[in-house]
Amino acid sequence: MSSNHRRFSKILTIGTFDGVHIGHQKILKRIVNLSKEKDLIPSVLTFFPHPRMVLQQNHSIKLLNTIAERRMLLEKFGIELICVKTFTREFANLSARAYIKDILINELNTKQVLIGYDHHFGKNRSANINDLKQFSEEFDFEIEEISAEDIAEVTISSTKIRNALNNGNISLANTYLGYNYFLTGKVVSGQSIGRTIDFPTANIFIEEDYKLIPKDGVYVVKSIINDTQYYGMMNIGSNPTIKNKPRSIEVHFFNFENDIYGNQIVIELLSRLRDEHKFETLEALQEQLRLDRESALVYIKSVE
Repeated sequence: MSSNHRRFSKILTIGTFDGVHIGHQKILKRIVNLSKEKDLIPSVLTFFPHPRMVLQQNHSIKLLNTIAERRMLLEKFGIELICVKTFTREFANLSARAYIKDILINELNTKQVLIGYDHHFGKNRSANINDLKQFSEEFDFEIEEISAEDIAEVTISSTKIRNALNNGNISLANTYLGYNYFLTGKVVSGQSIGRTIDFPTANIFIEEDYKLIPKDGVYVVKSIINDTQYYGMMNIGSNPTIKNKPRSIEVHFFNFENDIYGNQIVIELLSRLRDEHKFETLEALQEQLRLDRESALVYIKSVE
């Protein structure tokens, strides 16, 4: 196959890929390896919003990644072309034939599809792997089935990651992700109360309300700011000692004094220290924060 042909021909897998976790990574690795063998562009067709957000009224599914985070992770694992289709009711009503012909063939020039045995597509999800095989003969593309074992791994991992994060078990979530769970947000101004007790914090605003925020509590975190890595501790919750307020995310970075208001930063969650508590006084809170810092530094030393 010529390099000119490769520029247009794709090997493709399809799915929401929320989390881009270890189960997904196995599939992505297969795509990348096959792309090299067959001189094709490793590609992913994915959807946003999540189909359940569109088709199920009042469905409040929380996602492990924002769409921007999903793109970044897919690229990190070697995917060169990421096609994000806006999922609408109109899109859901596409016939199976139109879906294959218009998107996979005419738009993406797909030469091979790596897909699960249980994949359904087209209006009312009425078409299955057998229909796809018939379309592959008509439109001249190959199919490789993802095994039932690998599909189960994807499903189990996604469920376990969400459950782990909702329960505050960040170490288990990170094990299934194959990387540290992270939050991407903008540093905004807060009440500056942390500064009065020698624990200034960066308040993180996450625009995407569908992003899964882990269980309230105090976490050990790290972030790269201006090309330098900093550790810190993060509180998720309503700060009940000061006064109950809407849930917020605040990070105190160690050995860091720069002004980063307005910056977009990525916070990696490493370990969970404790639940959020209400203290009788600011002095009691300050003393607990000192203990938290000591615990965080012990943890950081153990992993460096």
